[in-house]
Amino acid sequence: MYSDEANDTQRYKVVINHEEQYSIWPEERDNALGWTDEGFSGDKQACLDHIEEVWTDMRPLSLRQKMAEQQSSASS
Repeated sequence: MYSDEANDTQRYKVVINHEEQYSIWPEERDNALGWTDEGFSGDKQACLDHIEEVWTDMRPLSLRQKMAEQQSSASS
């Protein structure tokens, strides 16, 4: 861990995009275009730990949907 990270007192929020991909963003800043609040905030490590817990499938939503469609078509 870098010394800057050890002294980081910044509060962050967890954000999510339309593909259900997660990131963190400084709590006091407006979200980047295409990202919305996920509902969790805290220090950097707490946010990263939360993301690790909830983001269990790293594939973008569109890919997961496409794969489900293909699987559904193959079993029909």
